[in-house]
Amino acid sequence: MLVLQGGGALGSYQAGAYQALCRHDFEPEWVAGISIGAVNAAIIAGNDPQKRVDRLKEFWEMVSAPVPWNPIVRSDCGRTVFNEASAALTATFGVPGFFTPRIPPAPLWPQGSPQSLSYYDTSPLRKTLEQLVDFDRINDLKTRLSVGAVGVTSGNLRYFDNIEFNRLGKKIGPEHIMASGALPPGFPSIEIEGEHYWDGGIASNTPLDYVLDEETSKDLLIFQIDLFSARGPLPRSLLEAAEREKDIRYSSRTRMNTDKNQQLHNTRRAVQALIEKLPEHLKDDPSVAHLCEATRQGAVTVVHLIYRSKNYESSSKDYDFSHVGMLEHWEAGVRDVDRSMRHEDWFERPQSGETMVTFDLAGDSINPPGDKKE
Repeated sequence: MLVLQGGGALGSYQAGAYQALCRHDFEPEWVAGISIGAVNAAIIAGNDPQKRVDRLKEFWEMVSAPVPWNPIVRSDCGRTVFNEASAALTATFGVPGFFTPRIPPAPLWPQGSPQSLSYYDTSPLRKTLEQLVDFDRINDLKTRLSVGAVGVTSGNLRYFDNIEFNRLGKKIGPEHIMASGALPPGFPSIEIEGEHYWDGGIASNTPLDYVLDEETSKDLLIFQIDLFSARGPLPRSLLEAAEREKDIRYSSRTRMNTDKNQQLHNTRRAVQALIEKLPEHLKDDPSVAHLCEATRQGAVTVVHLIYRSKNYESSSKDYDFSHVGMLEHWEAGVRDVDRSMRHEDWFERPQSGETMVTFDLAGDSINPPGDKKE
């Protein structure tokens, strides 16, 4: 399965990674995403496998601005200037097929009106999703889809899941994907069933916990594709400090979360081993039966891919929608997947008796339990 973090313009890294995974005959049964990860997830789940890469390319070509390459960008310093200028153009004029600035600006609208609550209008995204995503396919449960959003008034993270919705007689639509990416104050909240929702990344930018809570009995091979790295160098400027803060905030402590889940898996395994040692007359006790059910688990392998910034990127990297930036992120996703596929032992399940292991492409090695690097 695929777990896709939020990260705006960096999301083309996930699209490139998916393209490379397809070359290695990987077809996910379940895709979970937040924010731009939810958009990529919807495009993947909402298309037949042979169309998915083309639809992803269509989306990313649509939302990336074809700014001509200039000799000034050949140096890191020049490229930083280019990126900042590109991000400024995005902030001023919006992104085709995604969002447009409000005219007049939000502060000039009456307080309490929908237009006063966000700087941009995201109605173009609805049209794009309706064009590129077959929501009938999603609601026919061909591929499981889960996208996270936060209730504006409740503050609770909620996942819109087509399997759960099917049980309740509901359907996933464009509004659920838009809600997952409604990052304030730039984007407006999306109303669903009387509740307003914002971007799920406000609460947690990585849907791994939801996946592991939902599925405890089946074996899982998870490609977790993150767009922000929790680990990074000490900043040397205000721009670098702003980028570092954003990386830490949106990385959602992914390494801590995987370590927590590894500890949970180890605890379940210990309980199962203890139950096996009980005398036969105690194994029929209702409490033991309850523990047996609660500790059922499959083997989980997480292959963790993280986009790592180039030297010339700053805190604007998630809204620099330049075409050259999109292509670089896409190619980085392809490259990182190809590197990870060199390690055939990563995909053996179960892993040496372990019930959950996490591999990190950084350093081409496994991170041992307790390592908080990411």
